[in-house]
Amino acid sequence: MLTLEGLTKTYAGGRGVAAISFAIAPGEVVGFIGPNGAGKTTTLRMIAGTLEPDAGRVSLMGHDVSTNRLQAQALMGYLPEHAPLYGDMNPRDYLRFLLGVRGIPRRDWVNLIEQAAARTTIADILDVRIDSLSKGLARRVALAGALVHDPAVLILDEPSDGLDPIQKRVTRDLISALRPGRIIVISTHQLEEAAALCSRLIMIADGRVRADESPEVFAARNPQGDLETIFYQLTQSEVTP
Repeated sequence: MLTLEGLTKTYAGGRGVAAISFAIAPGEVVGFIGPNGAGKTTTLRMIAGTLEPDAGRVSLMGHDVSTNRLQAQALMGYLPEHAPLYGDMNPRDYLRFLLGVRGIPRRDWVNLIEQAAARTTIADILDVRIDSLSKGLARRVALAGALVHDPAVLILDEPSDGLDPIQKRVTRDLISALRPGRIIVISTHQLEEAAALCSRLIMIADGRVRADESPEVFAARNPQGDLETIFYQLTQSEVTP
């Protein structure tokens, strides 16, 4: 399980995330949605262990992300919204670098890189300099980096950012294929995509959870299926207890 208990982060001038709690089981694809500034990225960074909470805790498969960070992160693949890449490397060397940093035995590198490249359809650009790639291709390289060690948990912040329609479809198919036995959390602004791809939607606004339900229940809030209207109504409503 991935469990958040009272997760809180305060920034100067206001609270970024206020006592967020939820749990996610293997096999779930959870869409983490909300308006800009709602606290989505802050929450994902705390889950990934790249940002320390002011209060509360994150537990991943029994490992506290703050006190057992390396053990927790070994189980996790994290794709930040603006994932850093080394432009003077090619994707193959970049993936080798990530596997080395994670302490993965060298004997496994070739198979893991081939698997990640096939999943993200970058096999034909593995030896091309990253700084010569388009934004969409670079984003797929970053996704391959999150997947390369075949993690049990995927934390994806705007995974389809910069992708064209065909690349978005490939990414959606990949996430669906990876779902069995994994915990997948996706932050996105695309409500229709989240509703189609995810088994559960968690919506936050002003740093608090406003809804935590299936896409079907979420969509039933508006019989016309206008997700943008539902989104607006929930951001204006009282905070869910």
